[in-house]
Amino acid sequence: MAMSRSSRSFLVALTGLGLAACLAVVATSSASAATVIDGPVDLGTAATYGVLGASAVTNTGPTVVNGDLGVSPGTSITGFGAAPDGVVNGTTHQTDAGAAQAQLDTTTAYDVAASLTPTQTGLAELNGLSLSPGVYSGGALALANTGALTLAGSVDSVWVFQAASTLTIGSGARITITGGASSCNVFWQVGSSATIGTAAQFQGTVLAAESVTATTGATVVGRLLARTGAVTLDTNTITASSGCPSSGTPSQTTAPVITSGAPTGATAGTPYSFTITASGTPAPTFTASGLPAGLSLDGVTGVISGTPTTPGSSTVTITAANGTTPDAAAVVQIDVAPPVPAPSPSASPPSVTTPPAGPAGERLPEELAVTGADSTVPAIIAGVLFAAGVGFVMIARRRRARRV
Repeated sequence: MAMSRSSRSFLVALTGLGLAACLAVVATSSASAATVIDGPVDLGTAATYGVLGASAVTNTGPTVVNGDLGVSPGTSITGFGAAPDGVVNGTTHQTDAGAAQAQLDTTTAYDVAASLTPTQTGLAELNGLSLSPGVYSGGALALANTGALTLAGSVDSVWVFQAASTLTIGSGARITITGGASSCNVFWQVGSSATIGTAAQFQGTVLAAESVTATTGATVVGRLLARTGAVTLDTNTITASSGCPSSGTPSQTTAPVITSGAPTGATAGTPYSFTITASGTPAPTFTASGLPAGLSLDGVTGVISGTPTTPGSSTVTITAANGTTPDAAAVVQIDVAPPVPAPSPSASPPSVTTPPAGPAGERLPEELAVTGADSTVPAIIAGVLFAAGVGFVMIARRRRARRV
């Protein structure tokens, strides 16, 4: 039986509603993911220590410890006292109740850090990495000589590194923390011993099952805590992290979402700038493909800039990423208009000739504007003609008188 016009209209509308519902499901399936880990590892009374050894603390050279220094259950602390020995800008706890309690709290913190579920496993070489907040585990962790590790987060971001065996920071290596995060919330749980190389710039709290060695000139913003072995120092500066958030403060990372609208149009041959923005914690970085010739993207600031060279439309894919999935992507169009025609040059004004000057600076007689002839010649001719006319008139009068 043939379907009536009203029935067909109803079916079309129903189909449209169904497609809209499907699209809504697809749109919501890529919602931003968020990862929340426990806040800072609770160090208890060990939080005030820059250096805490178990068997001994040994120093060579003018080391500076900004924080407490202690040893327990061992009794040996050497290399601190009068110049040129090391200096402790805090309290020294040599086998006292304070050091004993700090060791118990160090063990508790070590066990908590070791028990966390990793967000990434199999880590080994850290050089060149930029890591968002999370728990990272591996066997022997290392940062190569002159290598760089970046930790990008926000004020409450937390990083926990789990090294099943050793931690080795190479000479001249550096750890950089960005986005308002701090060494307060960086923890290195080490299954055996940790070594920080010559002139390295290290950040975070080392919780070593055995010993910790900081070689010549290394600097530490954080803490060196050894559970069973010694801490060995050599001309170092160690500053215990301060102003740290309390234990349990959550650290949250959120996937990026692009928040900027469609890029504005451009004109060939004219400088162009448009900023791509995105939300997310930590702050995302940007990549782009398909940009018009002459334009480029700053991956950190999100600014598209340059001078486009060719008119036309380009389909551009922008991606924002911060280590938390999913990455944000947007497909946009940048239209480049033809160059603006240059204005035609205006007619040149007529040239003006200045009359020549005489020897004393006076102006010489000007030539006639039209003919350029000397003005005295026409004057003579006019005089001659005038005299002839007068003569003819007088002759004519005399003839009339004679006839009378």
